[in-house]
Amino acid sequence: MASKFGFIYTVSNEWDEIKETVTDSLESSVNSIIIPKITDEQLNTLKKLGKMNIISKNLNSDIILLDNDDITEKLEENIEIISNLKKDVNKKIAILIKIMSKNDEVMASELSKTGLIDYIILEGKDWNIIPLENLIADLFTTKIEIVSLAKGVKDAEVAYEILEKGVDGVALASEDINEIKKFSELISKLNSPNLKMDIATVKKVEPIGSGDRVCIDTCSMLNIGEGMLIGSYSKALFLVHAESVENEYVATRPFRVNAGPVHAYVLCPNNKTKYLSDLKAGDKVLAVSSKGETREVIVGRAKIEKRPLYLLEADYKGETLRTILQNAETIRLVNEKGKDISIVNLKEGDKILVKIEDKARHFGMSIEETIIEK
Repeated sequence: MASKFGFIYTVSNEWDEIKETVTDSLESSVNSIIIPKITDEQLNTLKKLGKMNIISKNLNSDIILLDNDDITEKLEENIEIISNLKKDVNKKIAILIKIMSKNDEVMASELSKTGLIDYIILEGKDWNIIPLENLIADLFTTKIEIVSLAKGVKDAEVAYEILEKGVDGVALASEDINEIKKFSELISKLNSPNLKMDIATVKKVEPIGSGDRVCIDTCSMLNIGEGMLIGSYSKALFLVHAESVENEYVATRPFRVNAGPVHAYVLCPNNKTKYLSDLKAGDKVLAVSSKGETREVIVGRAKIEKRPLYLLEADYKGETLRTILQNAETIRLVNEKGKDISIVNLKEGDKILVKIEDKARHFGMSIEETIIEK
């Protein structure tokens, strides 16, 4: 499923209030803002606040906005208007249409199918979801991004879930900082689905010598019971706990997962994997809880050092799974009860959490192919 996204729609025409809303949006990690009318000077001022996408009628904006005032009731005339605009600016185009009648719904559908616009933003009469349902069904196979204008987070949540697929994005028409923050949290939650965790039985843990292992230092504080899915095989990833557990040897590093050797995989957003050796600052990986809850976290640093290693073997339904981790008390996995357990205390028969994948992987993407991993 494609990732959901969000815009903030500025309600006020007052410049100081617009600047405040833009600042609140950026601080909440929503960096696409709809400001229907804005001057070049105002646009330049906002761009100094941070990196963002401004969607407006100003042709110097990142995305050009049209609305009911810019189009006619005739499809042919609208196609000509948009085609000429495309030639002039060569930028993405969004059209905001107020659905006041069936004719508006039909026009929104026909324009979306021309391939000339990138976003269709829909404002329903009295926030009615029926036009959204019709258009989602009608435009299901097109590339158009369907966006719903919503007055609050509850309306946004409904729009994201209409007909199971939901709209691609929501434009939140609110200047309330609390609503904007909740909106950002909603988008993050929608883009971080729960995973089904499996249970494997430990068969063997033994030292195998030294190798280059990777610590993943993130830009987030990781919780007790949370870590990352790491493994030597793409088909079987082990839940390796973050260094968030107090111990008598070293201070906690709750932003860190001591992940494993350079060859190992780590699960990333959109069900992709990366080799640990490929990680760098700015990459995104998935933090995963013992319940399978996920969230995106940003890599701040990937640190590679030579360290002593353990081979861990486990059984899952008669199949042997293997991974390699550092030989240290602070390296922990998670048992079937969601509790952390140090690799130095693991013994045959212990139950640990893993994530089993029934498909192969090619360049980190899940594919239908038979690949043997030993």
